[in-house]
Formats: sequence, C-alpha cells, structure tokens
Amino acid sequence: MSPALVSQSVPVDLEAGLRRLGFEHFRPGQREAVEALLDVGRLLLVAPTGGGKSLTYQLPATLLPGVGLIISPLIALMTDQVQSLGERGVSATYLASTLGGDELRRRMAKLAEGAYDLVYIAPERLTFPGFRGLLSKLPLSLIAVDEAHCISEWGHDFRPEYLQIGELIRDLRPKRVMACTATATPVVRDEIIQRMGLPPDTPQLVRGFARPNLALRVAEPRKPRDRGVHVDSMLAEALGAPGSARGTAIVYAPTRKLTEQESNRLGGQGWRAAAYHAGLSGPQRTKVQKAFMADALDVVVATNAFGMGIDRSDVRAVVHMAPPGSIEAYYQEVGRAGRDGEPAFGLMLVSTQDIALRRRLLERDVDGMVPDKAIVEHKWGMFLELMRWAEGGSCRHDAILRYFGDDAETLAGCGLCDVCSSLSDEQEHDPEEITLVVRKALSGVARVHMRFGLQAAVKLLRGADDPRLTRTRLNETRTFGVLSDRNDEWITRLLRRCITAGWVDFYGQDHPVVLVTEQGQLVMKGQRPARILLPPDRAPIKSSGRSRSSGAVVPPPDTELDAEAEIVFAALREYRMERARADGVPPYVVASDRTLREIAMLRPKSHDELSQAHGIGPTKLERYGDELLEVVEDAS
Repeated sequence: MSPALVSQSVPVDLEAGLRRLGFEHFRPGQREAVEALLDVGRLLLVAPTGGGKSLTYQLPATLLPGVGLIISPLIALMTDQVQSLGERGVSATYLASTLGGDELRRRMAKLAEGAYDLVYIAPERLTFPGFRGLLSKLPLSLIAVDEAHCISEWGHDFRPEYLQIGELIRDLRPKRVMACTATATPVVRDEIIQRMGLPPDTPQLVRGFARPNLALRVAEPRKPRDRGVHVDSMLAEALGAPGSARGTAIVYAPTRKLTEQESNRLGGQGWRAAAYHAGLSGPQRTKVQKAFMADALDVVVATNAFGMGIDRSDVRAVVHMAPPGSIEAYYQEVGRAGRDGEPAFGLMLVSTQDIALRRRLLERDVDGMVPDKAIVEHKWGMFLELMRWAEGGSCRHDAILRYFGDDAETLAGCGLCDVCSSLSDEQEHDPEEITLVVRKALSGVARVHMRFGLQAAVKLLRGADDPRLTRTRLNETRTFGVLSDRNDEWITRLLRRCITAGWVDFYGQDHPVVLVTEQGQLVMKGQRPARILLPPDRAPIKSSGRSRSSGAVVPPPDTELDAEAEIVFAALREYRMERARADGVPPYVVASDRTLREIAMLRPKSHDELSQAHGIGPTKLERYGDELLEVVEDAS
C-alpha cells in the first residue's frame, strides 16, 4: 500500500530561503521542482550531473519544520554539501562509515535533540535497527533520495542496499518524498517510483540534458600505448602546459593499475597529477579529493568512483581511456566538464579489446554468484548503445539528447563535436555526396519497410542475389544495386549510422523488420538535410558478436512518438507500474520501454497485431495481452 503522501501548499518564502543558501536566482526548472514537492508531496526529478538537483531538496528542508533526511551513496557529496551549508548558517550533518564511533554517537545524539535542519546518510545506515528507531521518533520534513537510479535493477548502477528505502518510506510515512537521478530512461523512472512505494501519478520532471558548450569526441588508438598520445593532446588543448592554471581535467581509466601508471606518466611530464581508486585507503582518497577541490592538482586519473558529488566548475576536460558501461554512465561522467558554461572537452577512447573486456566483466561471477542472465543481456545492450553512439556519424550532442528523449533541445548539429567539425569541412566531406548516398540508403530501407530485416536492405542496396528479393520482385526495382560499389560491411555501417541519427528503426523481436522513421522520410525526400558522416573505408570496431537476438542489431530507444502515441505510451506506463506493483515484480518484468513505445505506435487491436511489438512473445501475450489491448483502446 502506498504511503499517505498528500500535502498542502505551505506558506514559505522561497526567495528568502534561496538567498540564505547563497543564490540570487533559481536555475531553469528548480522553482518548478521545489513547488511540486511542497504542493504535491512527492516528486521524481531527472536532471543531468551539475544540474542543481541538490537545491531542490535543500531549500524545502531549510524552510520546513523538522529535519530533512537525505539518502546518498556519495560520502564526498555529503561532506562537501554539509560544509557548504554550514558556511551559510544552515545546521547540517552526515552519518557515514568514515566517522569514528564516538563522533557518530555524538552526531546521533544531537540529531535526536533536533539540532539539525538536514542530515545526510548512506543507505547502509538503514540496516542499523537503532538508527531506524531514532528516525521513527524524528519530525521529518522530507526524505530525499539522491542517485535514485541505484534502486533500479534495470539502471546502470544498481545497489542492493537501496532496496531498503521503500520499506523505510512505508514505515515512516513522511509528508514529502523526493527522488533525484541523472538517469532518464522511462523504465528506470517507473521502477524507482514502484520500488519506493510512491503512487503511479507521482510527478516526474525531466529537464536540462543539453550541454552545448561541451565538445564531444571519440578516437580509436591503433595500439594500447597510443592512448597516452591522445591524453597528452587533449590536455594540451584544454589546459595548455603544466602550470598554466587554466583549470583541471579528469582522466578515467578502466583499472586501478592503469590509474597508477597514467598518473605517474603524467607526473613525469610536469603535471600535478594524482591517482584515485577504491584500492586506496579512505584517508588517501580524501587527500586527493581535497587537493582537487583546492586547485592543488591539474589532473586526477581515476576509476569511475571519482567525481560523484564533486562540484568543481572549471573542469576543462574529461577523458575516458576506455568506454564506460552505458550512455547514462558516460554522460554522467563527461558532464563533470564545463559546468561553468565555458568551452570544455570530452574525449572517449575505444578499441576492440575494450569491447571484449566489457562482455567478460559483465559475465564474471561476483562474490561467487553467477549474474542474472537477463540483467547481463540488458547491460550488454546498454553498452552496445554506447558503442553505436561512438561509431555513429551524426552529431554526438543531438544523438545523446535523442537517447534521453530530450528532442526539444536538439540543435540539428552542435557545431563542436568531432562529427560536426568534420562535416563542416566541405572539401573533405561533400554535403551533396553525403545527401545522395544517404537518400539512396533510406530508399533501400523504404523498399523493405516492415517486411524484412536490415540485411535484406543491405542486399538490395548492393544488388546481391537473395531469394527474398527475388520472391517479392524487389530485385527489379530501381533501388536494386544503387550502392553496388560498396561492400556489405560498409553499407551495414551506413545503415547503423542512420539508426543512430533516428532515421531508421526496427519492429519485432525474434525476426526484427526494418523501417524508415518519420524523420527519415523527411531526409529521404530531401526536406531535411542529411548531416551525417559516411563510414570510412576501413574495418569497423567489432564487438564480441554476442547480442540478445542472433543476427539482429539492437535498435536505439529513440523512436519518435506523435501526439496520440504519447498519450497511449503514458497510459501504458501507468498500467505497467500498477501491474508490477500487483505482481510484486520490477516494471521491466512486465514490459520494457521499447515494447511500450512500439505498442503505442502500432496501437494494436488484436493479439496478432500486438505480437508484432518487440518483447511480446507467447508468454507475455497470454499474461498481459488482453490488458494491454484494453489500455490501448481506452487511451486511443
């Protein structure tokens, strides 16, 4: 049963509270979030790293009677924010494993006395019965859960200790509950709401993913030792020479060993560099964090543990020496650059070895436990999305915004990323040639539209023998062989880039069929420019060849919905949350985002039509089919 979270408007002076916290104005979306939390009593806020999420729970907590409980896995964020609040006269503290026993008891005693406006805790603290008992006696003004995607098994950073939060909310029944995350995919948002025990109609605010000042680049070192050359070049461009005092940089390395090696290498070149990883002691990590915040370091070389909750505005570059696990993780980490709005850079290095390593890491046993196959395949799919983005020949900025569903902020080319910079060189990339080739490719997809898969379109464009083309007489069309001067591999890469650009998509699960999207139709007809890079005439980066469905390219989750489909999609998401709650399972067990989007676009009227949607096999058709069709009918 959901907790009673109905609230009333509270007469508070937001402007005075804002000034007390040291701010003159709200950032876009902050006032809306604060007012929603105060008026409705519950909120899921999705905003990128550095988007000002902290203020949206700090401000209400300082204005309302009682104490605000902030749950976060980031000790660095706790210490940084508690210090900042203290400097502004706000009484705040944190409880974490880094504190000694005596200090913990002292802070808990003061908490029981009502001495704090805010208290930050790590989720592990909820396992202590004594602490849970203390919370039950406190007048809580609100509970805010930061990094809330950690509660989702379908997210990119699931943490089992977060599963206790739903029970805590049910027991304490606070008047206001807020969840904050930088992970924006709808299935993760729905699972957050379901696991926290919040009503399905909990307001969800999604905003601010555009970072037009951030120049994103991808490079492929020919050899492992060439990574250092790329790092050096990026640091020279972003920071100048050692001692130039032009800001700082973060270099993410995939292993602890490499962080140490790269830190030593950069230190030998005169950079003030330090390594940061989980193998260091707590005091060592704290020393690096403080040096970074005090401008005593030019470069921190770290695993992905570094940077969460560290708010330094003049990071001029973030370099990934190997790709992280997903677009969500990548954009969270690279988003630590350029928070001051000034030009900044994000460079990701990719090699074949990195991709094979990622698969092995996903499949390895953890503490003797074999990972769940469905979770492995989901995370592998998330990683492949990042790889498609890396290889994609369209604007990197816009491709990420489409992935997060933030189409309103796309720029039809950011003008800063490596793809846009390359496209601006008309001597190297003739726009007319690109447009002609892309329109030919889309015409080939249009010929097999909703009938065959991607490879049939490849065969048609190359003019190759194929019984499907002969049977349907597609080999007699003018499109047959229009790209006969290219091989299968090159054409496949071109079509994948059209997928990343949002011009081509798929339907179906076991045998996906290809289609041209509404935006692709505009490009094909010459009504929209084909701003995309053609694949180079060289072998592409290859994955380990393992994916969820043999021979199928996993489609990107950026299918554009028309106004009617958006209404149906919203109704389907509400059904998914209610059914998942009733069955006691996570929302993704009922249906994925992609499945719901395809159902919303298809608007099926029968089981046969419903089965065409991705992920609807015989079992799900029998279990959910009638209810899904009823939802579609009611919402259409």
